[in-house]
Amino acid sequence: MGSDAPVDPREGARRGADLARGPAAPHRDGRSRRGGSERRRLLPTRVRARVVSAFEADLLTDGGQTAESVSAALVAFIAAATRTIDVAIYDFHAREGSSAHVADALEAAAARGVAVRVAFNVGRPRHPAAPRPMAASPEDIDGLEVPTRGVHDVSSLMHHKYVVRDGAAVWTGSTNWTDDAFSREENAVIRVESPSIAADYTHDFDQLWTHGRIEPSGGAGMVTTLAGDVTVHPFFSPKGPSLAHLLADRLGAARRRIRILSPVVTSGAILGTLAEFTGRASFDVAGAYDATQMEEVMSAWRSVPANHWKIGAWQAIAPRLSGKRSTPYAEGAVHDYMHAKSLVADDEVLTGSFNCSRNGESNAENVLHVTAEPVAERFAAFADAVATRYAAPPRSGGPSDA
Repeated sequence: MGSDAPVDPREGARRGADLARGPAAPHRDGRSRRGGSERRRLLPTRVRARVVSAFEADLLTDGGQTAESVSAALVAFIAAATRTIDVAIYDFHAREGSSAHVADALEAAAARGVAVRVAFNVGRPRHPAAPRPMAASPEDIDGLEVPTRGVHDVSSLMHHKYVVRDGAAVWTGSTNWTDDAFSREENAVIRVESPSIAADYTHDFDQLWTHGRIEPSGGAGMVTTLAGDVTVHPFFSPKGPSLAHLLADRLGAARRRIRILSPVVTSGAILGTLAEFTGRASFDVAGAYDATQMEEVMSAWRSVPANHWKIGAWQAIAPRLSGKRSTPYAEGAVHDYMHAKSLVADDEVLTGSFNCSRNGESNAENVLHVTAEPVAERFAAFADAVATRYAAPPRSGGPSDA
């Protein structure tokens, strides 16, 4: 990440590279709710944590890495804990697939004396722009043999995917903990070694854990400069600055380039600012979205007169981006969404769990605002690769037919 050389966005994932009840009491009877006296599955043999730089990103693509490699990296991150592990996770297959090894790693950490806490989402999205429903059952997460707590609100989601380890390191990004998220979706895994940033995430986690609700959580963290002159500023919703307006503000400050990856774009602030740039033919704008999900959003906009202006804005934006035709959501169907969430504006990157959506501002979300030219180059290359992969074929009779 310290080099300006072109980066294969799949390379980090190949080297081995995400996280989602009233309150539940810690288990005291020594039995696993996931199977009683059933023999514990063996953990992957390679669980020793790598030494990482202060900021590291693994950028995942559909088919670009195995679920097992991502799971093994997450298991290694957890296995390195000596004191504490705090998890806030939206979707987590704790009983099946390679992600079940992550459940084993959490239970193994607790068994060796690490204080483990797992907060998870219990709400369900009810609108087209919301994140896709969880693949896993909250009951499976609640069945872990560690202290767990369901987090809920009337119409909001606990959409985080983060781990805080020993108050010194954070695993975050857009990646849920399922085999499809690990291997069939575009996603980002971010690892940060910083007690200051870990403290910001711990503060957010404590709000969720104490109240068991989304509304009291959130806020802005401290600006931290890491090795390599990488500046990182964490933000958490729903309290604190508006994430949509934060992204729109950094978009508006762009002078050279914009790269955007988001399943949907529904925030008025982001739509308006992005449409202004895409209206300038000479400005360097590229990126990708989930075409299947945006078609559902457009249909919903047509039924609400106040949202009709968004249709025109999106029609101005979409030709500059590429749309992934993901499998429509259905029970048991593959989850192969364009799920990455990142914005590059010149040499700044904003990435995390937040879709560029109006409804997402009421969710529990986190975003890292990173300023560093090498990091921006890496995320821009990732966005370009995703955009190229899902670019629409030329229309018949177009220049390519000449």
